[in-house]
Amino acid sequence: MLDIGPLELVALVVLAVLIFGPDKLPQMIQDVSRTLRRIRQFSENAKEDIRAELGPEFKDFEFEDLHPKTFVRKHVLDKDELGLKEIRNGFDFRAEMDDVGDVVHGRGGEGAAPAAPAAPGGGPDLVKKPGTLAPGERPPFDSDAT
Repeated sequence: MLDIGPLELVALVVLAVLIFGPDKLPQMIQDVSRTLRRIRQFSENAKEDIRAELGPEFKDFEFEDLHPKTFVRKHVLDKDELGLKEIRNGFDFRAEMDDVGDVVHGRGGEGAAPAAPAAPGGGPDLVKKPGTLAPGERPPFDSDAT
């Protein structure tokens, strides 16, 4: 819960003894534990009141399901009605992006397609890097891209 290690726990106990003293420390521990118990009881009562107000349709409602990660895990990933796990496992995104990068940069490699010819209609060749423009020359305009 709090992720406190043994050394940190010892340091907290020593610090508590130094601050409160050995005579007041037991009373402080009782007060803190009583307060925590009341907070837990208040929380449980509030949850029960909410469940009672929601009615019998929500008898299986859990407040932990409202956390976004739990909600997605329960309703999207566990059911997998659309076969998302199969699609996700069958698609190697990194390999696909490497192939696209090879084509764009004109590198030949396994699975890389040959460089594309110039675009039809005399548009700019997007596979090759554009050269520098002469002073006063306008960059190529592709009406389909705008």
